Amino acid sequence: MFVVDTQIHIWLEETPDRPWVPGARERIRLNGHREDPFSYEEALELMDEAGVNRALILPPSWEGDRIDYALEACEAHPDRFGIMARIPQNKPEEGKAMLKDFAQNPHVKGTRLTFHRPQDRNWMIDGTNDWYWPIAEELGIPTMVHAPIWKRELGEIAAKHPELKIIIDHMGIMARCVDDAIGYWVSETADLAAHPNIYVKVSALPGYSTQPFPNNNIQKYVREMVDKMGPQRCFYGTDITRLLGHGITYTDTIEQFTKHWDFTPEELEWIMGRGISEVLNWPIEG
Repeated sequence: MFVVDTQIHIWLEETPDRPWVPGARERIRLNGHREDPFSYEEALELMDEAGVNRALILPPSWEGDRIDYALEACEAHPDRFGIMARIPQNKPEEGKAMLKDFAQNPHVKGTRLTFHRPQDRNWMIDGTNDWYWPIAEELGIPTMVHAPIWKRELGEIAAKHPELKIIIDHMGIMARCVDDAIGYWVSETADLAAHPNIYVKVSALPGYSTQPFPNNNIQKYVREMVDKMGPQRCFYGTDITRLLGHGITYTDTIEQFTKHWDFTPEELEWIMGRGISEVLNWPIEG
């Protein structure tokens, strides 16, 4: 089975030449990521142990909008890494120029937008981000979106831009919701299945359960998502640096689907790697 992790962050230590954004360490702690750097070499070692063929790098917010380290990873291992790049969402001219460059870069498979932090939460509804959708559609740039509270608005954007592929992060769950509290957010996201250009990452799942691994209490919500969206539109992902400090291994995140939860081999083929590879037009070799 070909396995693609749809979300990892890699980063270097903060230095005077590589400053992080203000408040970054507090955000890392709040979101449960480890504070030590996570290199692409370490990521590769863990991927090899678990049998992960590829990973999509989402450059972390604490490094700002830079993607240089992600590009270094891709240039060293182009068959193992791709990038969902960051852009300055509130700077249209700069953002448009970057998108045109990204469209020509084989390592950049798409972008990732965020609408969940205090500074960017309203950018989807106040006009700040309106410039993005038409040009991303025109350039054919798949877009991951972390916007838990804007599901109706995402549906409207998907309907207005039917050729734009929109991939919702983490089943659309609001941060720090766990156990049955995730049910509302999952159902709200699953209802977007009416839009064929919307996809969902069933990602970072151990973090949404307070029960011991394999977190069987939330399996029904993942099942709901897969049943409504279809396995072709649901993509495995880890956000692994949020899990490593909680006794969850990379292998655990795979076996949660393949050994512990009730998915068919055909469903698993799509969820674990085929679906995202087709959406990003990144063919599976062989």
